[in-house]
Amino acid sequence: MNVFLSYILLGLSLAAPIGPINAAQIDRGIRNGFMHAWLIGVGAVVADGVYMLVVYIGIVQFLENSFMKTFLWFFGCFVLIYTGVETLLNANKLNLENSRSREPLIKSFFSGFFMSISNPLTILFWLGIYGSVLAKTVASYESSQLILYSSAIFMGLLIWDITMAGIASNFRKFLTSQLLVGISLLSGVSLIGFGIYFGFQAFTTLFG
Repeated sequence: MNVFLSYILLGLSLAAPIGPINAAQIDRGIRNGFMHAWLIGVGAVVADGVYMLVVYIGIVQFLENSFMKTFLWFFGCFVLIYTGVETLLNANKLNLENSRSREPLIKSFFSGFFMSISNPLTILFWLGIYGSVLAKTVASYESSQLILYSSAIFMGLLIWDITMAGIASNFRKFLTSQLLVGISLLSGVSLIGFGIYFGFQAFTTLFG
């Protein structure tokens, strides 16, 4: 159960940095309501799922190789720490642009989807993060557990999307620059913490 909750936390940490998706969610939520903000996030999660599937199909057959496991742990460590540090450095540079018109719900979904899937860093991000999760799961648990822990990551992503949509649409008075900076700082520290853990696993695999 603790492992399952840790993967939910990982999903939350991955979703929390205030970037293009969260900025778009906040904008749509304030202007157009909960559903528009939530569907922006759902579109992004679907894009994440596409990349997770690509990573799974592409590397899962190599995960019994110790070199591959070590590489994925180190790569995941680098990506997480880099993203965490970047999040901390950019926390005070948040800038939410206003949208000009109300858009249909389906457009909100595809906006989030294409915003995420068109980012060339997304596939590298998921190769490091999800590849490391695959390596850990295959090494420590039965293959059937992979679906459970993958679902936990998705659950974390969706919990954050619902939270952001709810805040943006219903609690505008609490949505201050200080709050956004605080969220960014907390998520950055969390990502760095996961990165350090991934690095420790890499050293354990290499020298254990």
